[in-house]
Amino acid sequence: MKDSPDGRDLVAAAADSLLDPLGRSLAGAVEWWELPEHPELWPVAVLGQGPPLLLLHGFDSSFLEFRRLAPLLAPSHRLLIPDLHGFGFCPRPADRDYTPEAVLRHLDAFLEAFDRQQPAGAQPLGLIGASMGGAVAVALARRHPGRFERLLLLAPAGLTGRPMPLPPLLDGLGVRFLALPSVRRGLCRSAFADPDRDVGPAELEIASLHLRTPGWAEALRRFARSGGFAGCGAPLPPEPLAVLWGADDRILRAPQKRAAQALLGSRISELAECGHLPHIDQTDRVAAAWRAGG
Repeated sequence: MKDSPDGRDLVAAAADSLLDPLGRSLAGAVEWWELPEHPELWPVAVLGQGPPLLLLHGFDSSFLEFRRLAPLLAPSHRLLIPDLHGFGFCPRPADRDYTPEAVLRHLDAFLEAFDRQQPAGAQPLGLIGASMGGAVAVALARRHPGRFERLLLLAPAGLTGRPMPLPPLLDGLGVRFLALPSVRRGLCRSAFADPDRDVGPAELEIASLHLRTPGWAEALRRFARSGGFAGCGAPLPPEPLAVLWGADDRILRAPQKRAAQALLGSRISELAECGHLPHIDQTDRVAAAWRAGG
């Protein structure tokens, strides 16, 4: 008998009891995939019909980040929403690397597993990345030329700058700080344009549930020690690429926005009354942008 719940237990419980009904529905769509060179089972929310569309969540988050966007895109796309390696409800074996390269290798294996499921073999996918997932999306597209039809980045973080590894001791202190309920609440509120209106028990529950996954603290500490995703934007991949970010984003600071604007130029559209989570704050506009071609 297990002493504590693992990722599969937590996702199953989420499908039954999350306060947010859209979160419950998306948790109920999770499949546990076998990936090449990864002996454990890995969570992927799979739903919808149509051309495949891969969605990548942000730092210290999970597939549940797309709970509001998924119902709008599922009627026209087969959505594939994995938890990134070391994040969400993934298994976190102690003998693995927790670095940006490990995140990308995990997605390499995911794409290989997806291709094996297709009767006609590999096919192009759409690609949406949010926050850190935007940097992951750009790096993944460069890694697999021609694999993705187009990209939509939502408040992308990590495209510019350079890795800033946390030194020993500070990495562990930082992780313990992130685990404090008051800090989780503050971070959740800072991600929304109008937190007094939009942040309640349902959002706070989703923002913290994955912290109960075994190995969360150690994997996050090691990822922080690696320096994380930074400077991933150049060169931009040749595929069509569009960017949405919020006018009221309090996560991306002004210097980060200026650097991203220099890199991305006219590809950026700014959304009013929107914070760091366009796919939650302005879900309809994000879905419309994707359907319109970015």
